[in-house]
Amino acid sequence: MKYLLRKNQSEKGQSMVELAVSVVVLLILLAGVVDLGRLAFYYITLRDAAQEAASYASVFPNNNQQIFARATDGITGDGVDPSRIEVNLRIFKSSDTYECNWSVASADACAASTDTSGSNVVSVNNVVEITITDSAFPVTMPLLGTFLGSQTINLSTSIEDVVISVP
Repeated sequence: MKYLLRKNQSEKGQSMVELAVSVVVLLILLAGVVDLGRLAFYYITLRDAAQEAASYASVFPNNNQQIFARATDGITGDGVDPSRIEVNLRIFKSSDTYECNWSVASADACAASTDTSGSNVVSVNNVVEITITDSAFPVTMPLLGTFLGSQTINLSTSIEDVVISVP
């Protein structure tokens, strides 16, 4: 009987040590899952904004200002920092490609208003591509950033649509 009492007294803190180690591991896993969930939500938000802009561009391909407004309106208020966002509009025509880039930092002249210049003559069945890029999505969990090699991730999404009418 004395042997059993001595054995229980020597293992008194073992459960607390096991709990402390396992809670740390579980919290690290939980933080990683939350960070990856943030990344997935952010990517879906960018993808939805690109889809909205491409749908608008398929009906009004010359209205660059509204195309870029649709892309940025789709991401405003969803935790997206618009200063990091770049939107690229490309229209693939039979002979060449029209391209216009926009960002908050450097708004391109082609995004200023409706572009009906000779370089943006669009016809039905041309392909419109909208690409939205965030070059510095922050990873909040340091351990995940260690595995990735950086605390930021370059996210990019692209949607293609076909021009169905030209006003």
